[in-house]
Amino acid sequence: VADDNTPDYLEYDTKGRGVVTTMFANTGLAYMLGILGGGAYGMREGLLNTPSQRFRVKLNSVLNHSSRHGSRIGNTLGVLSIGYSLYEGLFDHFEIDQYTGPIQPAGPALAALATGATFKLQAGPRVAGLAGAIGLGCVSVTYAAYSMFGIPYGQKGWLFF
Repeated sequence: VADDNTPDYLEYDTKGRGVVTTMFANTGLAYMLGILGGGAYGMREGLLNTPSQRFRVKLNSVLNHSSRHGSRIGNTLGVLSIGYSLYEGLFDHFEIDQYTGPIQPAGPALAALATGATFKLQAGPRVAGLAGAIGLGCVSVTYAAYSMFGIPYGQKGWLFF
């Protein structure tokens, strides 16, 4: 037991949240947004592709399409956010930003490139390269928009926003 004259110190991580905490937050939010977006798309598809005009058949069609599209998109976005968070944590751990020179911040861009390429790796190198380029493009567009509006990059704390 410390005496009352000594100050108490709290552990403080200067880099912010840890990799696992960030991964859980990113995954949960991505999954929720995927479920909502896919469910809305499924509702539209269910209403357009109803084989009958009866209410029960329409309701069944909407529920089937919403659950199919919502779960698929939610799971896909959840897996992508896990990969992105792990790659970003890996690049942050090895401090990849110090090797890239004027390209700052390189960690999120490389994490998006690696996530897209890893996600579509089984489809072949050409498709994996395209998926990586799409991920890199998403981060680049976000970075450019933040620069235009004068918002510090990475301030929001969710994925590459």
